[in-house]
Amino acid sequence: MLRLVAPGAPLADGQPAGNGQNRPASARRRALLLGLAGAPFAAWATTDPTAGLQRWGSGEFRRFGFLVYAASLWAGEDPLRPPLALQLTYKRNIAGAAIAEASVKEIRQLGLADEATLARWGGLMAGLFPDVRSGDAIIGEYRAGSAIFHFNGRLLGRIEEAAFARAFFAIWLDARTSAPDLRAALLQRSDGRG
Repeated sequence: MLRLVAPGAPLADGQPAGNGQNRPASARRRALLLGLAGAPFAAWATTDPTAGLQRWGSGEFRRFGFLVYAASLWAGEDPLRPPLALQLTYKRNIAGAAIAEASVKEIRQLGLADEATLARWGGLMAGLFPDVRSGDAIIGEYRAGSAIFHFNGRLLGRIEEAAFARAFFAIWLDARTSAPDLRAALLQRSDGRG
């Protein structure tokens, strides 16, 4: 609560002003305005999606011989169950809509959703995934019941649907993935205990 009190004057209850309340009103207003100015940026606050997880493996995804992205996996003791985080560091410029389309195609090939669900998920991903340039990184965080996405250290958003989260991370981790060599590399523990 902000109380405007003249410098050094007692408060209405007779107590001396404390905790900076004896500063001039302009200084208090300035502090309040600076605090409020930062409020919109709280949504962009970064948190480390790999915190509390162990580094597992990493590998590269190539299409027609061209390097598309490098991938790294962080997980608990079981890299096939949440919580886990998968980082894709892109080596090419790719439109966000193309990333969403490729994700839908992979989920479809795994047979993990019907066409109506795939269309809905495709729309959610297209609205969430940005266009990427070489060097950009998207981290997908798989938590129980949701997928949370970060772009270059900034929170992009989340999809609060357990079936989506399972299907999305199955693109890389399901035994039927279209990239079995990458899956094997991701599931190899970085400390050699794979």
